[in-house]
Amino acid sequence: MKPASPPTDLDVAQLIEAHQAGVWRYLRALGCESSLAEDLTQDTFVSVLQKPFQQYNRAATAAYLRRVAYNLFISAQRRSGRVSLVENIEEFDSDWLRWGADEDGGESMVDALRGCFQELTDRARLALNLRFRDRASRAEIAAQLGVTEHGAKNLMQRAKHSLRQCIESKIVE
Repeated sequence: MKPASPPTDLDVAQLIEAHQAGVWRYLRALGCESSLAEDLTQDTFVSVLQKPFQQYNRAATAAYLRRVAYNLFISAQRRSGRVSLVENIEEFDSDWLRWGADEDGGESMVDALRGCFQELTDRARLALNLRFRDRASRAEIAAQLGVTEHGAKNLMQRAKHSLRQCIESKIVE
């Protein structure tokens, strides 16, 4: 077995450039709100850089940054009195690695989502955009689509299920 490479000197700008998007996406995948994810991403790098830190390799650095970000997220959740949305962090981390998100900061997952989103029907895309981009209520979505609230709910559930299946098929390939 090949011995581990010695740690390399730390280039802060390169570290941040290589891992910032991945840390942010990881936090968002945990259920972190966008603005809090931005703050916690910055806090992650500040925390890491305040201590002696050496990079051994990209995977080890990404894992360490994820752990720091996760701990900061849990602390923020506790301070606000909220419960974490991810119950089994080990399983989540395993999936994150299986999806290859560490290698490209989650860019392949975002690309898969964009491609799969375009494969949805126009109505399904509109419903999901109204819900997740515009934060519209189910009643508002139903009114815009000319369906009942139950119909809007079913449409969005089917669309999310289709997205999940499509993304999983693209990531596994």
